[in-house]
Amino acid sequence: MDRRQFLTATGLFPLAALTGCSGEEPLLRVSGITWVGYEPLFLAQTLGLLPPERIRLIESPSNTNSLMQLASGEVEAATLTLDECLLAHAGGIPVKVILVFDTSNGADVIMARPGIDALADLEGMRIGVEETAAGALMLSQTLEAAGLTHRDIERITVVGNEQIAAYRSGRVDALVSYEPFATRLADLGAIPLYDSSAFPGLIVDVLTVHERALDQHPRALKRLVDAYFEALGVVRASPGRAHQLMAPRLELSVEDTERAFAGVDLLGVDQNHQWLGGEQARLTRSARHVATIMRSYGLIDEVPPLADLGTSRFLPVPT
Repeated sequence: MDRRQFLTATGLFPLAALTGCSGEEPLLRVSGITWVGYEPLFLAQTLGLLPPERIRLIESPSNTNSLMQLASGEVEAATLTLDECLLAHAGGIPVKVILVFDTSNGADVIMARPGIDALADLEGMRIGVEETAAGALMLSQTLEAAGLTHRDIERITVVGNEQIAAYRSGRVDALVSYEPFATRLADLGAIPLYDSSAFPGLIVDVLTVHERALDQHPRALKRLVDAYFEALGVVRASPGRAHQLMAPRLELSVEDTERAFAGVDLLGVDQNHQWLGGEQARLTRSARHVATIMRSYGLIDEVPPLADLGTSRFLPVPT
């Protein structure tokens, strides 16, 4: 069963209801991958801002795995790219976006071996890419810019945490990568060919929650979002300290961590209200644009209704 069949099947059956004792909320489980845009959430955990008895962050090897966990009920929330969230939505999984982490502005990047100096040089090459909608979008945008088609390259499935091994072993000639893996690849000699700064606003990272959890975990979700913005405040007010704390989990030096964050635009409280609040919410416009591209690539069958995809219910009051 492929991912789309799995999502459709699981969307037809309600998840088991979770009930608390004496008015207590059940444990909120959040799945997330290693990605600089999500890192302030894990920094919140490092800073002790997330009560472990109420909120548990779960490390995931890929967005696809996080999406499957969300669909099957293993977690109540997941850090996903907007296109993966749309894949869940189109597959019948009732989800809401309650936080927009960032937009990628260079942190998603094609990394290639020395000697592959131009996009046209990718013809005939083995390109590693994760089987996610974001990976497909990034690869398709790259091939379009290169004047190539999918028939002109050999596509190799490589999940994020396998990128370094795939490059070292010679299994691939280039990779659809993202931070922090792109910087680790650069340390091995790989060079950047093309990145998400060429199409700003296409790759967006969001906190996606199963709709049932909105009423089952309201206090925990509010605490999660508040803690995220508290940690983001540390990143902005004390970047040196924040980068030092985040570097070990990213497996980067402090200097490389600082450079990795330069490729994402982290969105604050006011920006999140613009993305999630009101009839003219930016999320709705962005989601329609991304969904239209996904349909053209055959990733979804049709653009689903998206007016109610996001909610500002759990955001702090804007400044």
